[in-house]
Amino acid sequence: MEGVLPASWCIVWWLLALPFLALGIRQLRKVLDTDRETLPLLSVTGGFVFILSSLKIPSVPGSSSHPTGTGLSVVSFGPWITTVVGGIVLLFQALFLAHGGLSTLGANIVSMGVAGPLIGWVIYRAFRDTRLNPYTTVFLACVYADLFTYFVTSVQLALAYPVGGFWTAFLVFMAIFGITQIPIAILEGVVLSLVFKYILQLKPDILIRLKVFSEEKILATRSDSDALQIPA
Repeated sequence: MEGVLPASWCIVWWLLALPFLALGIRQLRKVLDTDRETLPLLSVTGGFVFILSSLKIPSVPGSSSHPTGTGLSVVSFGPWITTVVGGIVLLFQALFLAHGGLSTLGANIVSMGVAGPLIGWVIYRAFRDTRLNPYTTVFLACVYADLFTYFVTSVQLALAYPVGGFWTAFLVFMAIFGITQIPIAILEGVVLSLVFKYILQLKPDILIRLKVFSEEKILATRSDSDALQIPA
């Protein structure tokens, strides 16, 4: 939140965030110039980032946590466009919901808009071309994108307040977040994989053009889902 980080660390995280935002804006322009029909999907994924990350959930140790919602955007558009989406969401939340802050916006972009999405993308790419079900792949990408966001947040707080040393502070912050964040991440993965299933059923052509999964895998998964819905 606003005022939590010392000014020096706010500057450091802003300097780290800006190159990724610039890269994301460049990629976003390229995608929209190439295929404007992807704009509705971008809006849907951005909407879920905004809604889910706005949900403050009290944690057992007395802090609060929230889902991030970035996994679906990562799978659909990659990590750098997700950085832009996350940055816009975090800016609006800081201005209108008192969720986060302007001075800490750079730090929040690095954790929720860069680090979390990057790990989610790595997980997604690792399983995209395997025999694993696409819904499971999306689930894992969403879960790890969420969890790694809070891993990096714990690093940021431990660097700013290394009481007892960095590692001691890091473990304390991880404990504060982890108790609540693990079930939140799992629930987020379930929700967003179901949303992805709906998108796959409704607009598989967009997913094919974006090369989210191979055309064969998308059509096969869609056919399997349709078959399961046919009554005996």
